[in-house]
Amino acid sequence: MASSKPHPPLLDQVLVEDNSFSKTLILNRPKQLNALSHQMVSRLFELFLAYEKDPNVKLLLLKGNGRAFCAGGDVAAVVRDIREAHWKSGAEYFRKEFTLNYIMATYTKPQVSILDGIVMGGGAGASIHGRFRVATENSVFAMPETALGLFPDVGASYYLSRLPGFFGEYVGLTGARLDGAEMLLCGLATHLVPSAKLPLLEKALVNLDSSDPARISAIIDEYSERPYLKGRSAYHWLDVIDKCFSLRTVEAILSALEKEAVNITEDWFSAAIQSLKKASPTSLKISLKSIREGRLQGVGQCLVQEFRMVCHVMQGKLSKDFFEGCRAILLDKDKNPKWEPSQLDLISEAVVEEYFSKVDDEEWEELKLPARFNLPGHAIAKL
Repeated sequence: MASSKPHPPLLDQVLVEDNSFSKTLILNRPKQLNALSHQMVSRLFELFLAYEKDPNVKLLLLKGNGRAFCAGGDVAAVVRDIREAHWKSGAEYFRKEFTLNYIMATYTKPQVSILDGIVMGGGAGASIHGRFRVATENSVFAMPETALGLFPDVGASYYLSRLPGFFGEYVGLTGARLDGAEMLLCGLATHLVPSAKLPLLEKALVNLDSSDPARISAIIDEYSERPYLKGRSAYHWLDVIDKCFSLRTVEAILSALEKEAVNITEDWFSAAIQSLKKASPTSLKISLKSIREGRLQGVGQCLVQEFRMVCHVMQGKLSKDFFEGCRAILLDKDKNPKWEPSQLDLISEAVVEEYFSKVDDEEWEELKLPARFNLPGHAIAKL
C-alpha cells in the first residue's frame, strides 16, 4: 500500500533566526509559494504572542523563502477539510488567521515585512497590518479573491478602503496586480528598497537595539529608492478609477468602465473589464459592500464582519461559488468556473445583506478578538 507523504513538521514551515535584538521569521513553503497552512498560522500566532512579552526582542522581521513572500492562504486545504469534515473546520482556519491579523494590527513592537516577491491574499494580511512593509522591484501585490468565488478578506475591507480615492475598490474587485512602486505610492508599502540591498538592510535592522519606529524608518530610508511609475500603470489614471469605482453598484461600475473604454485603450483598463466579467458576480457584490462598509469601521470590526462573511461562504447555503472557483482555478485548472447565479442582475440586495448577518447555526460563534491596547498607533491609519 502506498504511504502518503507526511506533512513537514510544524517548526519547519516557519523558520526562526535569533538575532541580538530581534527575531527573523521566515515563511518556509517555497514550493507552495509560502501559502499559509493552518500549521503556519498557528505557529506565527504563537511566536508573535511570545515575542511581544519578551523584553529582549525589539522588533520582528517577517519574510518568505524563495520567490514569494506569501501567495495567500492554503484555500485548497480549506476546501479539502470542509469536504472531509464540516464547513466549520474550514471556518476555524479563518478564525485563527483573522485573529493573527488583529494581533499584527495592534502589535506593540515594530513588524518589518520584507515583500520581495509575490504578496497575495493571506500574504497581504500577514504584512499590510504591520508597521513597516518593504517592497522591492520584485514585488507583486494582488487580492485575487473574486476570481475564486471569495472576497478580499484578512482585513482587506479595512486597508483597501483607506487607499487613495477608490483605488481600493479597483484593486479589490478586479484582482489587479501592483508592482513595488505602485504599492509604495498607494500606501500598501512604506518603503521601496532594491532587492540587492536587502541583506545590508536586514543586517542593520537586526543589530538595532531599539523599538523606536523613527529609528527603524531612518535605517530603512538609507537603503530606499524613489519609486519609478511605469507609463502603463493604472495609477496614472486615478481620476478615471475614481469616476467609475465610486459608483454605488457593480453594474454601474462595469457600465461606466465600458463607456470609458471607447476612448481608453490601455491594457490595464481592458484587463479590469475582463476581470470583472470573469469574476463571481456574487463575490463582486459582497466585496464592494464589504470595502464600502470598511471605510467606517475599525480594523477589529472589519475582521469580525469578514469572519461572518467567510462563514457564509464556507457554509455554502447562499452560494457555492467558492467551491466552484477552487475547482476551476486550483484543482481541475480548467479556468472556466460556472458561477451560480451567473449574472449580476440575478443577485438580490437581500441575498447580499445575508452575508453580513450572523450565521444561523446554534453552535456557531462570532469571532471574538483578544483585548489589545495598541489601537491608536495602528499602521494602516497612517495611509
